[in-house]
Amino acid sequence: MKARIIQILTLMLMLPIMPIMGALKVKSIDASTIKWAERARGASAEYAVEAEAAATVWETNTKKAADTYGMAISAAGIKTRFERGVARAGAAKYARKITSVGAGRFATGVDAATTDYKSGAEPYYAVLSALNLPSRKPRGDPANIARVEMGNKALHAKRLALLGAGGG
Repeated sequence: MKARIIQILTLMLMLPIMPIMGALKVKSIDASTIKWAERARGASAEYAVEAEAAATVWETNTKKAADTYGMAISAAGIKTRFERGVARAGAAKYARKITSVGAGRFATGVDAATTDYKSGAEPYYAVLSALNLPSRKPRGDPANIARVEMGNKALHAKRLALLGAGGG
């Protein structure tokens, strides 16, 4: 079923063309856009089921792609291509998508992320609550920076430990 969805979406994204004696008759972009939107909207329930079912495959394949990812982000000219992509999308599209899509999904996203936020932040809260910092000194005293550094080092070590990169 997932393969069928991909096939349908791929076909819908391709320009619908029909050969006519050496010339091509191309559907209007407006008609194709309307057809794409209607069909894609109707596939949302199926997408949710199929995408959730593919979670394990996604994780496995994404892990296998680590080397490819590393090569992609260090490829020659990647910075320039990134900058061009940002310029091509532009601030206007960014702002339009926030207004037309993001604003309406924001609260739902926060609700869905609450458990993830708690489990992700909890180890860092535990590190901070276990710190035994020296007392704060008057404003401008270098000892205050030492307090900040203690917290920074402890949080960084925890981050590395959680990533499995050593630390503490």
